[in-house]
Amino acid sequence: MSLASKSLTIKLNESDPRSSLIQSLKREKILKSESVEDALLDIKREDFVWQGEEALAYIDEPLPLGDTGQTISAPHMVAIMLEEAELSIGMKVLEIGTGSGYNAALIAHIVSKVLKNTDGPLVVTVERNPKLVEFARENLRKAGYEKIVLVVEGDGSLGYPQGSGQMIYDRIIVTAGAPFIPPYLCRQLKIGGLLLVPVGPNLSQTLVKAKKIETSDGKYDLRQQKLMQVMFVPLIGQSAHSN
Repeated sequence: MSLASKSLTIKLNESDPRSSLIQSLKREKILKSESVEDALLDIKREDFVWQGEEALAYIDEPLPLGDTGQTISAPHMVAIMLEEAELSIGMKVLEIGTGSGYNAALIAHIVSKVLKNTDGPLVVTVERNPKLVEFARENLRKAGYEKIVLVVEGDGSLGYPQGSGQMIYDRIIVTAGAPFIPPYLCRQLKIGGLLLVPVGPNLSQTLVKAKKIETSDGKYDLRQQKLMQVMFVPLIGQSAHSN
C-alpha cells in the first residue's frame, strides 16, 4: 500500500465526491480507460476504509488501516497501477498486499465484467496481517466479490501457491516496496504477462513494469520499464526485505 506519491490539487464536489475525484483524475490524465473509470465509479472506497475514516474516502491521500501499520493507497496511485496493468476480462491476476481489499475489488470488477460464471476465482490476493485478511474478506463479501477474489493469508513474496514455479497469472500487481523483483513472482507470471512492482529501499522506490518474454533458448526474460518514483510500505517476507 502506498504512503504517498506526487501531490495533486483536487477540489471535490461535496455532494458527489466520488464523481468529482474521478473527473479530476481524468483532467490530470491519470485516468484514461473506460474500464478503470467504471470500476472506480462502481466500487465505493468508503466501504473499504477503516471505521471512522469514511468521510475522508475521496480525499486523494493514503489512509491508515487502523493500527496495522498499513494504508489504503491514494486514489491516484490506485488508478495509475490499474491503468499500467492493462487489465482485460477473463485475466487471472495475483495481487501482493491486500490491505482492505479495495484494489482487489477494482481488479475483480474489471476482469469479471459481463462474465456470468468463472472457473474459480480470477483474482488471488495475498496478505500477511491476519487482521487485514479478515477485514478484506468481509469488505469483499459485502461488495459481492467473494467468489471472484480469493484472499490468502501468507507470505506474498513467495507468490501463490507459495513457492510454486508454475506459470499461472496474466498479471501480478505488488502494492509494497521490494529491494528486487521476488523470483517466485517472476516464475508464476505467464509468458507475455505483466508484473507491476515498486523496487527500491524502504519508502523510496521506482515503480517497475515488467513483461515476461520467452528467449530463444526456451527460457524467459523480463523486459523492464521504469515508470515513476513512488513510496510504498515495505514488502515483508522470505524473498523480500525481512521476515
